[in-house]
Amino acid sequence: MSWSTRELAELAGTTLKTVRYYHRIGLLDEPERAHNGYKRYGVEHLVRLLRIRRLVDLGVPLSEIPAMADSDERAEQTLRALDEELRASIERQQRMRDELALILRRRSLVDLPPGFDGDVEGMPEEERALMMIFSTVLDPATMATLRELQSKSRPAVQTEFDELPEDADDATRQRIAEDLAPIARDQYEAQPELLDAKTWKALTKPVVLRGVADLYNPAQLDVLQRVNVLLDLNPPEATS
Repeated sequence: MSWSTRELAELAGTTLKTVRYYHRIGLLDEPERAHNGYKRYGVEHLVRLLRIRRLVDLGVPLSEIPAMADSDERAEQTLRALDEELRASIERQQRMRDELALILRRRSLVDLPPGFDGDVEGMPEEERALMMIFSTVLDPATMATLRELQSKSRPAVQTEFDELPEDADDATRQRIAEDLAPIARDQYEAQPELLDAKTWKALTKPVVLRGVADLYNPAQLDVLQRVNVLLDLNPPEATS
């Protein structure tokens, strides 16, 4: 019994175009032609095509299939490598699902880098945007430190800073700076890595400086500068 190309494709659950493509790349041998010039396929062609389809469905690249047919060892290596890729892909997709679950429960988390799953409802838009920018320059450990700090309750003076108008008078700016300075000092003492040379270098990159300049108004920027002066912050010396 023999079949035409179209019949073979239908039996294997694929398309005429796919069968012809497999012929073109040498994956499926072409059969002899009947006296009328049409190709006629036999059982061996159907079995070969079904095996190709089986491997393709498992995710095996077409380029690997010929070698797998020639060597059991190569076949095992290919399948083990594919299994490892699938394992990594499943883990990655599970992490994505976990994050999506958090975001679906709390839509605000979509505005923040991964991992911000604490109480961030009170975080202003400017700070959310800044966290996104920080995530492009800081390593995961430092971002984890920032997440920990953000999970704590916001002091009243922080809210006052968030709402500070750009025309705030000098006395108000100085008072807020003096109230923020000890809070910042306590944070730096508890998390000294925020002041190490590597982090300092990252936080003074142009993208961060531009982000801060665009996100905060002149009065807020002035307060931040005053806090730095009160803390006497200087760039740390780089360590080798």
